[in-house]
Amino acid sequence: MADLTDFEDKCARSIDHFKGELAKVRSGRASSALLEDLQVEYYGARVPLKQIAMLNAPEARLITVQVYDDSATDAVEKTIRSAGLGFNPNREGNLLRINVPSLTEDRRKDIVKSLGRMAEDARIALRN
Repeated sequence: MADLTDFEDKCARSIDHFKGELAKVRSGRASSALLEDLQVEYYGARVPLKQIAMLNAPEARLITVQVYDDSATDAVEKTIRSAGLGFNPNREGNLLRINVPSLTEDRRKDIVKSLGRMAEDARIALRN
C-alpha cells in the first residue's frame, strides 16, 4: 500500500512539473508566468523577479511589472530585455509595461517542436 502511495506522489509531482513548464511557454497570450522566475541582480544577490515586483497581465497582449523598490527598476528592465524572450519594456516610473507581440509562423513551429520534446520528457519521467 505504501508503494502505491509513493508512486502516486511521484506521478503527481511529475505532472505538476510539466504543468509549470507549460505555463512558461510563450504563446500569443500574455502571462505573468513568463517572467516569474527571471533572476534579477538586487543588492548583490540574484533574486526571482516575483519577489521584488508584482506581475500582472491585465490584457491579452500586455504584462505589467510593478517594482516595489524604485532603485531596482533599472535592474529589472535590463533583466527583461536580456532574457531572450523578445520583450521590450516601456518604463513609467517604477511600472514597466511589456507588449507581447503576436507570434510568427516560424515561432509557432518552434513552439510545437519544443512542446513535443517537453511532452516526451514528461512521459519518460512518468514511466521511470
